[in-house]
Amino acid sequence: MKILQKLSEYRFSRYFQIMFILWDMILINIAVLISGLIKFESLDRLFLKETQTISLLGNLIWLGLLLYKDSYRIIRVETIESILSRTIKKVIILAAIVAAFVVFLDYTDISRFQLFYFFLSFFLLLMFSRILSMKALKFIRTKGYNFRNVIIVGANETGNHMRKILAKNLTYGYRFLGFFDEKQNISDSTFFNVLGGFNDIQSFISNEHVDEMYVALHIDDVTTINKLIAICEHHMVRIKFIPDFQLYTKSSRVEISFYENTPVLMSRREPLEYAVNRLAKKAFDICFSSRVILLIFPWLFPIIMLIIKIESSGPIFFKQDRSGRDNKSFACFKFRSMSVNNSSHNKQAQKGDSRITRFGAFMRKTSIDELPQFFNVFLGDMSVVGPRPHMLYHTKEYSELINNYLVRHYAKPGITGWAQINGYRGETKKLMDMENRVEYDIWYIENWSSLLDVKIIVKTVLNIFEGEKNAY
Repeated sequence: MKILQKLSEYRFSRYFQIMFILWDMILINIAVLISGLIKFESLDRLFLKETQTISLLGNLIWLGLLLYKDSYRIIRVETIESILSRTIKKVIILAAIVAAFVVFLDYTDISRFQLFYFFLSFFLLLMFSRILSMKALKFIRTKGYNFRNVIIVGANETGNHMRKILAKNLTYGYRFLGFFDEKQNISDSTFFNVLGGFNDIQSFISNEHVDEMYVALHIDDVTTINKLIAICEHHMVRIKFIPDFQLYTKSSRVEISFYENTPVLMSRREPLEYAVNRLAKKAFDICFSSRVILLIFPWLFPIIMLIIKIESSGPIFFKQDRSGRDNKSFACFKFRSMSVNNSSHNKQAQKGDSRITRFGAFMRKTSIDELPQFFNVFLGDMSVVGPRPHMLYHTKEYSELINNYLVRHYAKPGITGWAQINGYRGETKKLMDMENRVEYDIWYIENWSSLLDVKIIVKTVLNIFEGEKNAY
């Protein structure tokens, strides 16, 4: 542990980017060697001009991707899911560019299997490397090393929210020392760790080791903010400001873009507004839905259709207009799980609903009735994962009761969603049930990633086998 103590005295984070870039260059060349050994069982073919050209090209492209927009920025509070998601996107871009060059240059000596082994090896090495590095940092920080001491100026809701973020996970590497604020500004008794007023900050910083100061004051308090900047610059303390965006929006995630040198605040972050993310989600939807349609439907559909016909009279499929992206309606398909009735378009299914058939109850419990919606996904009206589509009647009703209800229509509706795996599915008995569902749907829109979609799909499958109490 003495080694860790000694190393913690140095600011290695300054050199992380260079170290990680060099390490990635090593990994990409190891992947080239592995692909050659797997495909040719020797390294002789790796010295061919075509192979060396593509290897050099892959190194240069990956280096460019890493340097683009500071890919290796070190953010202590960034989750491993975010890091892996960013890495996966870059690997996909690398694969697409390299494959395009191989085809364009007509390099016949480089086989598709060789490229496949290379990208698979590189991907696995990167994932293992990223996870291992995060585990190592976690171990170091749980031992009390590599911490940054921080103070927060502003004992208010914004300051307390930042404190919770920094203290959320010990492995983030932040040690909160306390708040500074004037007594007349402190109205909440929960702010027990107030070290003093604004005039006490300079003496505290002089006597204690402080790495960072977070300022959670109102933007109008210009005089105090200017004094804090001067104090921090004099004592080499990095100062960071927490804008109170709640003055403009209640969204938990906002995004700032720069139009030339002018910052523009957007009320929420929407990853699916980026063309690359939309393309990735669209490709996943088409691949996933086509596999289900080709592999499952041919043998399962005839069985389900036969049972539905035997049990009750009426059509096999139930078609209903529902609200889609941008609040445009589309025809949503399901297996019919109820006897034919006149209230199916404006009345939700309830527990013990007499309209539901015996086989229909089984289908709803296991979500089998939703399978035809993979055709909706393939046709582009829906996505595999997204906010569940509601009846037009409910959209009109709840949009008048819940202010941000229609925000959930910024994305395509899904067969399953973040709200559903968190228990908000089925009947909405109270307005709060729908408010909670909307909150989860908006969170999904603001935090979308490919890994999140995979997580939701896996959780949905597990829920089907475990059973859900709200599925009826």
